[in-house]
Amino acid sequence: MVAFRALARRVDGDRTATISRVPRRRHRSLRKRWVLIGVGLFAFLLFWNTANLRGDPLRPDYYVLADAFLHGRVWIEPTALLPTSDRVDMDGRTFVHFGPLPAILLMPLVAVWGAAALATREGIVNAALGGLSVALCWRLVDGHDSGRLADRVWIVALFALSTPLWWVVTLGGVWHTAQLVATCATLLALLEATGRRRPWLLGLLAGAAFLARFPTVMALPFYAWLAMQQRSVPHLGWPTTTEVRRGSLAIAGFVPAGLFTGWYNLVRFGSPLETGYRLVTACCPFFERELAKGFFSLRHLGKNLDYLLWHIPKMGDGPLRPDGLGLSVFITSPALLLAAKADWRNPMLRWAGLTAVAVLVPSLVYYGGGWYQLGFRYFLDSIPFLMLPVASGARNGLGIGWKALIVFGAVVSAWGMYAFLHFPISVPE
Repeated sequence: MVAFRALARRVDGDRTATISRVPRRRHRSLRKRWVLIGVGLFAFLLFWNTANLRGDPLRPDYYVLADAFLHGRVWIEPTALLPTSDRVDMDGRTFVHFGPLPAILLMPLVAVWGAAALATREGIVNAALGGLSVALCWRLVDGHDSGRLADRVWIVALFALSTPLWWVVTLGGVWHTAQLVATCATLLALLEATGRRRPWLLGLLAGAAFLARFPTVMALPFYAWLAMQQRSVPHLGWPTTTEVRRGSLAIAGFVPAGLFTGWYNLVRFGSPLETGYRLVTACCPFFERELAKGFFSLRHLGKNLDYLLWHIPKMGDGPLRPDGLGLSVFITSPALLLAAKADWRNPMLRWAGLTAVAVLVPSLVYYGGGWYQLGFRYFLDSIPFLMLPVASGARNGLGIGWKALIVFGAVVSAWGMYAFLHFPISVPE
């Protein structure tokens, strides 16, 4: 009888402990959500205040295109865009050759406020996209960094202020909006890839990123490989039948985006493979000469690597300022070197690093290396993948030197944006 009573007390104690743990878990989960919302809101307010400095957008292409979609058209009126370059003009119609997803997402907002009114508030839209991407990055690095709140703040500050993200939000325009949407979609895909790994959802999110920025299709093998993994830690090895099926489902999830792109190209240009990029009116003789070397060509590799790795600010007449073509990543984002300290024994981190390179390759051999940019803006396509090894590189904490590099990169971003807004940036010759 005594033993029975002791057992009953133990069971009651275990039940009480279990019940008490449930509210604690819920409290921690709720606290994490509020922190996530706070991080995103803080980033939104910061980006909004700097984006507002830019005034009206350079190019309201997506807002006008969203209005066209609402009216059942895939083209816009030629007079809707004041610049006559970086657009496709055919048969009295103008086509936006950039990925269509941003315009699709803007359709509800345009339906309520109108294209013209919403375009003048591009700063709010881009700041919201930037804030969302920062919140998603916060969530992504959770579990890959040291686990200390202070270290995570520094890592996310690196992403928000010392990569192309901040100045892409601030400068605005159709090019940068596409990059922001693709960044959000990629971060969502990476959260799924490092979390529940539902194959169909991974494929859909990969397709969403593709519909904003075409080079992100290079990440599809990475997503398919992670979809195949059923262990908590991804591994390399010969796949089982179940793993092959899961990988195939991820690829199948991407198919709707591919089919939509083919249809969209067909109704615009008569061919499912014609994106319109080859039909674009160049903005200046410089890009016309580059296009003559080939749309994609290794002849562009040296120039684009210079914009990414070695380019320095413009010196000479006037104050030190960017020239609009690019700036070395070692100047703009030196703390990304944290990735070198990652635990490269982890196959997922190795795949993430390789995918960051793969996503960048099409842009490195592309004739239009970008302009009106502080750094190499196409590098933003790769940044979400790099944040995984960067977080791993900080798994043992961040020293004062790394923090200084993050601050330095943020100062460079602020300096570059100030220069863009206060000094003329010459068209490349």
